[in-house]
Amino acid sequence: MAINVLDFLKLYRTPLLFALLSIAFYATFAYDLQRNDFPKLIALYGALFFFAYKLIQITKGNFWVLAGFGIAFRLVFMGSIPNLSQDFYRFLWDGRLLLQGINPYLVTPETYMTSLPNIVPQAHELVAGMGALNASHFTNYPPVNQFFFAIAALFAKHSILGSVIVLRILLIAADVGILYFGRKLLRNLDLNPHTMFWYFLNPFIVIEMTGNLHFEGVMLFFVVWSLYLLHKRKWVLAGVLLGISVSVKLLPLLFLPLFLSWFLRKENSTGLNFSRLLLFYLITLGTVVCTFLPFVSSEFIQNFSATISLWFQNFEFNASVYYIIRWIGFQTVGWNIIASVGKVLPLIVILFLLGLAVFRKNATMRQLITAMLFGMSFYFLLSTTVHPWYVATPLLLCLFTRYRFPLVWSGFVVLSYSAYGAEGFSENLWLVAMEYLVVIGYAVWEIATLKPQTLQEG
Repeated sequence: MAINVLDFLKLYRTPLLFALLSIAFYATFAYDLQRNDFPKLIALYGALFFFAYKLIQITKGNFWVLAGFGIAFRLVFMGSIPNLSQDFYRFLWDGRLLLQGINPYLVTPETYMTSLPNIVPQAHELVAGMGALNASHFTNYPPVNQFFFAIAALFAKHSILGSVIVLRILLIAADVGILYFGRKLLRNLDLNPHTMFWYFLNPFIVIEMTGNLHFEGVMLFFVVWSLYLLHKRKWVLAGVLLGISVSVKLLPLLFLPLFLSWFLRKENSTGLNFSRLLLFYLITLGTVVCTFLPFVSSEFIQNFSATISLWFQNFEFNASVYYIIRWIGFQTVGWNIIASVGKVLPLIVILFLLGLAVFRKNATMRQLITAMLFGMSFYFLLSTTVHPWYVATPLLLCLFTRYRFPLVWSGFVVLSYSAYGAEGFSENLWLVAMEYLVVIGYAVWEIATLKPQTLQEG
């Protein structure tokens, strides 16, 4: 029976109160917050987390109410310019460069401004916005990501805010897609579909994806869609979608070794499963190669690989184990050993992933996703750079498992923004230590307290 407006307001007066307060706080976050105002930032963030928790807690079972709240929160940001990250300026730059027929992988913004005709609309504003460091490097965003940047340029090539709005629409659509396929996958795994709102209503996701325009949300849309199809045994299309996700962000490449045990250790495993595994890898990597083909040249390979290596051997931010290694390096040899350590840590991650693939039973989808969660968490544990929005991947994965430490991480990762003070960039290592002590401590507690049969399940 239909419910009238008055009955609806009476029935949902408490959730509506929390939703209205959330909208007010999101509006303050979007339009009246400077990144260097850390006390205000963390106060807003903490309050929004509390409101999200209460909404999820007291509005169980009503999908459309919570989904509507999640979309409304995102729409609050529609007319704002991202205030916690400058990366979007590079997104707009790459898209407008591509729209002009210029390969974005072959020229840096810095070189363009000094050597090429000024045919990119608002070039000076974009370069100034992205900053000198970003402007001096080649782009590291894969081709499908570039395609979305070009869409923004196509519809709003003369307006920064207009381009931002186009990107926001794409990111909101991706989050809705994650909600849709995530709930379907949860149901297929006999898990509570309501759990997906810990992603969709999470202030961390709303702020970092819709607010700050990070494309982890688009990547994760293709990942969760791929996993859903894989669970339904539609592994050909699943491979295509996983390849597309890699071409949005390279991160899903880390998942590839883990499919080895999923294909080969399923019940009644046969040689046919091995053939399917090889075809799945060929389809996934073939999709990635096809997206890169229009840009491939020897110069592209050199520029792209050099830019990627910067994340391992030059940049440092919000790291955990690496900061301990760096401190040991200063104590023993007297200088920063990132150039050496940055080459070794990825090899350790690869060995860990291979260990998960070979020695851990990943015969079910829940076991496979749990292995993905452990592998991704280990990768970030050893990374030299962990920006807040990176946590979106373990956060989404954990919702299909029995572990919730990434949910805790999504609350504490905001501490990393303390590095952006009024006096310039300076990390507070005590806050970084607090973040990781809480997250690692909670993860250890979860693992230690799970019963053996629980560990076997997921």
